[in-house]
Amino acid sequence: VQLQASGGGFVQPGGSLRLSCAASGISSDRYVIGWFRQAPGKEREGVSCIRISDGATHNEDSVKGRFTISRDKAKNTVDLQMTSLKPEDTAVYYCATDGEAINHCPPLGIYWGQGTQVTVSS
Repeated sequence: VQLQASGGGFVQPGGSLRLSCAASGISSDRYVIGWFRQAPGKEREGVSCIRISDGATHNEDSVKGRFTISRDKAKNTVDLQMTSLKPEDTAVYYCATDGEAINHCPPLGIYWGQGTQVTVSS
């Protein structure tokens, strides 16, 4: 299983960014993709996750109403649309999955993509 994250960048407060995570090596749609983030000096935290089979989602309180997670089953991709970004959203963002072994949202984190930096600053 491999995950490829993309889409980070620099944005001013109130702006938007879209992250994408492409999954490969999974043969069914019975898996979950989660987005996590880690800010400097802080522990990694969950942000949002989606169950690929039925599109069920979960968002942490810190991003509810601002971040939207979606999936494209045909392309095996999961996007995280981030709006109304705040400086405290600055972090390295990672996508993760447990593959088909565990269908839990958020995933425990067996497989990880490389991080993508999101910086929100004026």
